[in-house]
Amino acid sequence: MNSLDWAVLIGYFAVMIAIGVWSHKRVDNVSDFFTAGGRMPWWLSGISHHMSGYSAVMFTGYAGIAYTYGVTSFVTWSFPIALGIAIGSKLFAPRINRLRSRLHVASPLEYLRNRYDLKTQQALAWSGMLLKIVDVGAKWAAIATLLSVFTGVSLDQGILVTGAVTAVYCTIGGLWADALTELGQFVIQLLAGLAMLFAVLVELGDHGGFLGVWDEPELQGHGEPLVGPYGTVFLLAFLFIKLFEYNGGMLNQAQRYMATATPREAERSARLSAVLWLVWPLVLFFPMWMSPLLVDSRKADGSDSYALMTEQLLPHGLLGLVIVGFFSHTMAMCSSDANAIAAVFTRDVAPVLSARARGWGERSGLIAARVTTVVFLGLSMAVATQVDSPTFKDIITVVIKWVAGLMGPIAIPMMLGLLRPFRRSGPTAALTSWATGLLAFWLVNYPIHWSVDGGVPLEYQVSIPLAVSLVLYVLIGCAKPEDTPERLALIERINTDGDGSAAVPAEDGAPAPVKD
Repeated sequence: MNSLDWAVLIGYFAVMIAIGVWSHKRVDNVSDFFTAGGRMPWWLSGISHHMSGYSAVMFTGYAGIAYTYGVTSFVTWSFPIALGIAIGSKLFAPRINRLRSRLHVASPLEYLRNRYDLKTQQALAWSGMLLKIVDVGAKWAAIATLLSVFTGVSLDQGILVTGAVTAVYCTIGGLWADALTELGQFVIQLLAGLAMLFAVLVELGDHGGFLGVWDEPELQGHGEPLVGPYGTVFLLAFLFIKLFEYNGGMLNQAQRYMATATPREAERSARLSAVLWLVWPLVLFFPMWMSPLLVDSRKADGSDSYALMTEQLLPHGLLGLVIVGFFSHTMAMCSSDANAIAAVFTRDVAPVLSARARGWGERSGLIAARVTTVVFLGLSMAVATQVDSPTFKDIITVVIKWVAGLMGPIAIPMMLGLLRPFRRSGPTAALTSWATGLLAFWLVNYPIHWSVDGGVPLEYQVSIPLAVSLVLYVLIGCAKPEDTPERLALIERINTDGDGSAAVPAEDGAPAPVKD
């Protein structure tokens, strides 16, 4: 990087902070901070939903998969995400929006207290927060890894810089700041992605052009959709996982659905995000598929291939723009995660831990939300320094194995609890499926994995915990139905529009409703 690249990077940070300061004026209460008061346009919600699903992991971990295996990186990652969101646009998006518009909640998990009970809500809240700390830690490590390639700064310094800038804008501006910065980040990503695509296409002239390049020996097998550990079982498992994860199971995407004015707009938001996930990753992935022709990765997993390629192909200025694109992905996801976890803690956990928290007014609740956001970012940054430790191994291991494997047991009760067909599944089904799914993750990934020659295949490591949770949730609901009139009334409110007459009872110690 030279002075021009640094100017682009510093200018980007300054704009992100400025957006946060401007967004501060739109945040008057907790509802504004966590759900934009239900006033976010569907198209902005859709772009924000799309951007909050990316991170620099795409340019490290998934770049390594693309470098090694080729197009399977798209077939087994962004394609199932696009399909999962498209399905969820009808199945989940309108119902999640009604959590805010009809139940007046500010956290995606807030409804679980009445849908199941307090113990279930707390179990899902605490496990979800802990998983998100690890998940976001991997994202900080990914962007710091890229920054070290270009600038030579240490991993810890890179984590500190990106985390501090993100903390400023998302803490003062809330979900509005997240969404508006993600819009700007989308534009930057568009320019950076097209610049990289054009640079690679120019280089392919020496390798037979766009069509002939696939015959090059370096790309042998790169055109196969399912190769290596990423086979049919992995694809089906990932589709099922992403159906839950990207429609609200990881919390931050649920907030985008809650932020729109109506269930219909939430559905349109999801459809836009699905289209973007289907089309735009092709532009980003194509240079990665070609990377074996253009660079020799210094790492065994190929995770540095994209960074090496940008240094080799792009002039200064454009290089800075692509680096900004890396930051935009990670900061978009991490800021949205921070906002979601702050919502869960202040709305679901703190009122249970403290009687004082149950009496928070608009000002004190907003202060608590901002403090929680900073604390979450600090904890995730601390975890980021340990991503390459023996416990977590590498970045892609954290993202694929830990996050995908643990997400299912947390998301099953939350997401399926919205749907009428699962109305009989109550707290017994929810808690049992959650606990057994977590146990299955530990067994498959550690004792069983260690005792099997060659280890348990990756597709089973990530799919078995979710499958165990799903089966138990359904079977226990049938064997021990707990569909009380109050729970049925709540499910009807989530599944229908209009005023309705069914009341949702409040329980002692429940957080006070946030009025729009």
